[in-house]
Amino acid sequence: MGLMRRLSMVFRSKASRALDRAEDPRETLDYSYERQLDMLQKVKRGVADVATSRKRVELQMQQLSRSQEKLDGQARQAVAAGREDLAREALTRKAAIGQQLSGLQAQHEQLQGEETKLTMATQRLQSKVDAFRTRKETIKATYTAAEAQTRIGEAVSGISEEMGDVGLAVERAENKTLELQSRAGAVDELMASGALDDVTASSDPIQAELDRVTADNSVDTELARLKGELGAGEGRSAIETGGEER
Repeated sequence: MGLMRRLSMVFRSKASRALDRAEDPRETLDYSYERQLDMLQKVKRGVADVATSRKRVELQMQQLSRSQEKLDGQARQAVAAGREDLAREALTRKAAIGQQLSGLQAQHEQLQGEETKLTMATQRLQSKVDAFRTRKETIKATYTAAEAQTRIGEAVSGISEEMGDVGLAVERAENKTLELQSRAGAVDELMASGALDDVTASSDPIQAELDRVTADNSVDTELARLKGELGAGEGRSAIETGGEER
């Protein structure tokens, strides 16, 4: 039993937290306000029903009052005509109507009192509902602002984390670039030193030998040209010197 009770408490606790996360207080406030409006409308309908009953009693009282006036006139006519019996009958009916009027008057006063109390209660309830509506809107606005601030904070935090990841990516890219540049420079140096074969060179040995001979001939030709220029220059200098001595 102890284990089952603990499991039940854990389940209710988790369910409560889940409901709390899913609940939007703005929706709860709106629903509560709608319930209050419904109750207010019921009270107002009650006031209207009481007022309708009061008005109906007033109409009955008016009709009975008119009947009393008519019977009073008939009694006068009967007395003037010497018909005391008719006068008595009219006055008897008038007295009965008077009793009805007394009962209706008491009922009217009761309804009027109820109407007054319900009207005052409706006014107080209306004030409470209006105050709740103002408070509700204030709370909703505050909650919406807090929700927006939370979203902004989460976005800023996400951007900061993303920028951190981007910074790491940039650093890795720079390191990779330096590594590639270093490898390219090393390859160039190795190729220049002859440690690596030039993949662009011809793989044909005959052509390679011909190219070497051509290069050597070109060097020899250039060397002979330089020697010729230097020899001619020395000859001109000797002639010019001998002429000056004579």
